[in-house]
Amino acid sequence: MNRYPLWKYLLLLVVLGLGITYALPNIYAPDPAVQVSGYSADLKVDERALKQIEKALTDANIAYKSAVLEESGSALVRLTALDDQLKAQKAIEDRFGVLKRKNEGDKYIVALNSAQTTPQWLRDLGASPMNLGLDLAGGVHFVLEVDTPKAVTDRLLDSEDVVKKAIREARIFDVKVSIEKGVLTVQAPTEEAQLQLSNILRDELPRMQRKSSTENGQFMIRAKLAEDAIHEIEDHAVSQNLTTLRNRVNELGVAEPLVQRLGRNRIIVELPGVQDTARAKKVIGKTANLEFRLEAKPDAGFAQREKFSHRQEDMQAMTGGSYLERRPIITGESVTNATRGFDPETSQPQVNISLDADGGAAMHRATRSNVGRRLGVLFIEYRPSTRKVKEADGTIRTVVDTIPMKNIISLATVQSALGREFRTTGLSEAEAGELALLLRAGALAAPMVFVEERTIGPSLGKENIELGVKSIKLGMILVVIIMLLYYRVFGIAANIALAFNVALIAAIMSPFATLTLPGLAGIVLTVGMAVDANVLIFSRIKEELKAGMPPQSAISAGFDRAFTTILDANITTLIVALILFGIGSGPIKGFAVTLSIGILTSMFTAIVVTRAVVNLIYGGRQVKKLSI
Repeated sequence: MNRYPLWKYLLLLVVLGLGITYALPNIYAPDPAVQVSGYSADLKVDERALKQIEKALTDANIAYKSAVLEESGSALVRLTALDDQLKAQKAIEDRFGVLKRKNEGDKYIVALNSAQTTPQWLRDLGASPMNLGLDLAGGVHFVLEVDTPKAVTDRLLDSEDVVKKAIREARIFDVKVSIEKGVLTVQAPTEEAQLQLSNILRDELPRMQRKSSTENGQFMIRAKLAEDAIHEIEDHAVSQNLTTLRNRVNELGVAEPLVQRLGRNRIIVELPGVQDTARAKKVIGKTANLEFRLEAKPDAGFAQREKFSHRQEDMQAMTGGSYLERRPIITGESVTNATRGFDPETSQPQVNISLDADGGAAMHRATRSNVGRRLGVLFIEYRPSTRKVKEADGTIRTVVDTIPMKNIISLATVQSALGREFRTTGLSEAEAGELALLLRAGALAAPMVFVEERTIGPSLGKENIELGVKSIKLGMILVVIIMLLYYRVFGIAANIALAFNVALIAAIMSPFATLTLPGLAGIVLTVGMAVDANVLIFSRIKEELKAGMPPQSAISAGFDRAFTTILDANITTLIVALILFGIGSGPIKGFAVTLSIGILTSMFTAIVVTRAVVNLIYGGRQVKKLSI
């Protein structure tokens, strides 16, 4: 009686070994680090830039362990002291700011990071430390401002196209349409045409306020968006960008991120426990898009065409740039899916694009009637550029401007009408992958700029961790002492199971969850709940012994009859934890995750592991008295 077969003990040893192995990375503290990466996916940090980074640190008397180039094309500098992170970031940024005069500034992103010190053999097994939340290990906090005026301007440009099309269909001639300072102005040749045009504006643009007047013999109609319409456009732009940012954060694989609206046109993004803050900033803040435009006809006027340079240097040298029509056929907002691939004939990187129904119809109409003309693919990338502005009181203020970089990546002759699915080439492999990610995550309704960037340092988090670990240790010590004093040998079995339980929680949470301060509270609670099941079992064994049952039978009955009670109690707690996770916010979710994992592991350790230890001590032999 009370004997486990050998395979059960071997299975427990395997589970225990895996738990300890995957919990081990948490004892290796990461190095404070600074990561430098190119703003563009195709821009790599080279040896020349690395030397500039090292020189900047040396000149600033900042000690560092190493500065190396990584396979991803970024540079990672491991520092010796946590307090040197901000100093190192400023020194490197200042160094590249000096190089800006040589066209090397604003090319690189300098971000605070943490470099793992986990041994390579553990990393080869896929073991990694737990990601810590903002309150424990810091992270990145961004405030982005959406350029809502541009969204309003874009809507006015669309309205201008709608009006021009309606005027052409109504066959009204000698009409001038223009936009200035947010006002759509229509100049009619006669008073009759003015009345007709006013009716067109009323039907086509019902959300715009109209006013007709006669000025110097000219019949004018001025229309502007109503305030509620402007608010609606701005809300749509912020909401669309909010959804896009959430999709991009999901692409980064960040656990428990916070992406929420702040005020009228700002968005907060918090990424706790991120390991690659440079890439996070690049993917979140980058506004990359595509526009498909037909090549302008030779006789097109300046108002109908726009000149762009080619991305490929060989084409640039041959052509010196090309003229495209000002109005795009479609933009990245019409893209429903985008994946990176390779051209089967040339093996060059390409982006496979799928359009929505409206975008596919627009592309089909445009290319169907323009077979033989060339179609240009315009790659648009908004890059931040910083400049110093001196205020009237003498203070220096940093201003961040957003500069659009527009280049033609493809200019090919339309052989036949295009549909909803096609491909585009002209980018490097890295850029093709990044563009596919950005298009797949969704287009931004309006550009955004970083108005606040704050890296939450781990100094406060370090204190939280120390206090949290101290509370866990104190709780475990008290539980261990009480179990030993009250249950003696059986208390030893419960304490072994408790240590096993904490190791399993750390092993399970390391690859899947972010540990926050509420999560630490969940672990402390789990320490108490883990022995709660043992208390029920041991109390049942005592009752059976008092009833005169033999020791071996009492052990078996205690575990078997307490199982139902333990299961009921833990399932109800687990249901509450799932409800907290479903309706709670970030901190509450962190507590719910830790509590749920702790419930499952404590049931396993309290029932299976404790019984295995008890069986090793008492099973399979004659026992007259139990030490309980």
